[in-house]
Amino acid sequence: MGRPTVDRSALLRTLGILRPHLRGQRVLLAGGGAVLLLEVLFRVLEPWPTKLVVDALTRSLGADLAEPGPTASVQLLLACALATISIIGLRAVSNFAATVAFALGGSRVATALRASCFDHIQRLSRTYHGNARTGDVVQRLVSDVGRLQEVAVTAGMPLVVNVITLVAMVGVMAWLDLALAGIVVAAVLVFLLSSRTSTGKITAASRRTRRSEGDLANIAQETLSGMTHVQAYGMEDQRSRHFRGSNDRSLKDGVVARRLAAALERRTDVLVGVATAAVLFLGGSRVLEGAMTPGDLIIFLTYLKTSMKPLRDLAKYTGRIARATASGERVADLLDEQPDIVSPERPVPLGTVRGELELRRVGLAFAPGLPVLDGLDLRVRPGESVAVVGPSGSGKSTIVSLLLRLLDPGAGSVRLDGVDLRELDLAELRSVMALVQQDAVLFTGTVEDNVRQGRPGASDEEVGRAVRLARVTEFTDRLPDGLRTEVSERGDSLSGGQRQRISLARAFLRDAPVLLLDEPTTGLDPENAELVNEAIEELTRGRTSVVVTHDAETARRADRVVVVEAGRVVWDGPPAEAPLERVLEDVPAVGVAQ
Repeated sequence: MGRPTVDRSALLRTLGILRPHLRGQRVLLAGGGAVLLLEVLFRVLEPWPTKLVVDALTRSLGADLAEPGPTASVQLLLACALATISIIGLRAVSNFAATVAFALGGSRVATALRASCFDHIQRLSRTYHGNARTGDVVQRLVSDVGRLQEVAVTAGMPLVVNVITLVAMVGVMAWLDLALAGIVVAAVLVFLLSSRTSTGKITAASRRTRRSEGDLANIAQETLSGMTHVQAYGMEDQRSRHFRGSNDRSLKDGVVARRLAAALERRTDVLVGVATAAVLFLGGSRVLEGAMTPGDLIIFLTYLKTSMKPLRDLAKYTGRIARATASGERVADLLDEQPDIVSPERPVPLGTVRGELELRRVGLAFAPGLPVLDGLDLRVRPGESVAVVGPSGSGKSTIVSLLLRLLDPGAGSVRLDGVDLRELDLAELRSVMALVQQDAVLFTGTVEDNVRQGRPGASDEEVGRAVRLARVTEFTDRLPDGLRTEVSERGDSLSGGQRQRISLARAFLRDAPVLLLDEPTTGLDPENAELVNEAIEELTRGRTSVVVTHDAETARRADRVVVVEAGRVVWDGPPAEAPLERVLEDVPAVGVAQ
């Protein structure tokens, strides 16, 4: 195998995803760069008062220097002291202003990129989210984007200015003494040659580190979200071993990356020491020969120290940029994922929705040779309530996903009021539908906040009506804070029936003409199931509704029952004649309390 080298395409990809967000900060970053250039100027001027004092004192002691100049005096010493204070003060102000500008610009760039990534993730299809590891996605969104500040601004911009500082210092030194300047140029060339190998190794090690950290975040997320299962099955030791294994790999890869970066920085320190010794020897000899003054030697040594700082920073920032580039690759991979469910360029206007739903000869397979739906036909008339029943795996929930256009059929078409859903604007389509799932999705906030997600601009009166119709007030009236009661993460502080009623209140508030319910009573005890069924009966009145259910009582309340088996409709008719006992005999009945 050849030695690893810097993946230029990875760096270009990283810069490519940052470039759109850098444009909005051009004035701030350009101002920071200009102020840093002023700092370079003050660094160049800083040793000159010292040179004037040393040469003046040397002349006053009777030395015959290579160049004429003033002798020491109180006025000269005071002027040089004030000049030194002024130059260092202005340099400090310039550095402070540049640091603030780059920190602010970097934070804004990272914030904008993170928001862009989050928006992109939300547009990705159910297929992507079904296969993606949630912990790893969160790691890319939060940690990897943060590290990109280093490659974009925190390291990248100062690195450019440090290179300018180095060039300026070498130019002044070449003007003072070409031979001594050659020592600095040689040191720079040795550094560039030694850093090429190290940079590639650091990038490879950093890439492994970020991958290990992504695995670690995913294991933690899986374990925490499934803690009830972990504790119920005594899996604590197994999950701990899994976590420790990934944790150790992350530690090992991280140590390798930092060891390589530290080795590069220390080699640079040795290189600077060797260059300083060479300047001391050669410069001292030239002072003895009368070719330069002691003040010139002091300027050279000061410039050498100042010009070597960019080399140290280059070594330090090279490691940071390599690590950030590894993070950039992961973010770029995320942004490269293209949503396969998108609005057409010229969508058909939806107009007033009657609510007619139709699936025509729909076929869909998640894997070759394993169809989920196979030529399924189903039509729901406007305002009609249809219960879809059938054995597990027959494709019932897939029908709901197709109607919401979370999936597109592999064959056939799904239509709303005669228009193929693929010809409609996605946001407009979903705005006329309300979804109630088996596992009610609640977010951190109050009960009222979760209900208002159905229609954020609704009035208090409309929210009050929705919670009453959904029987939410039957439990919130007994709570000290009522509707303003805080809901914990995923709604775990509430029972299954309470969560489901909040979900129904959200659908009531949305007031959409089409209602989709996916196993709304599964897992509820009989009392809660009855309350939910009453709310569903009220909610579906006058709306087109599709209710996927394993509950015979819920199915009997519909206008029509459709039986789906093996991806096809095998029976369609009134609830009284539906073969519910045969279809649902192997399905767990409602009544499992949560």
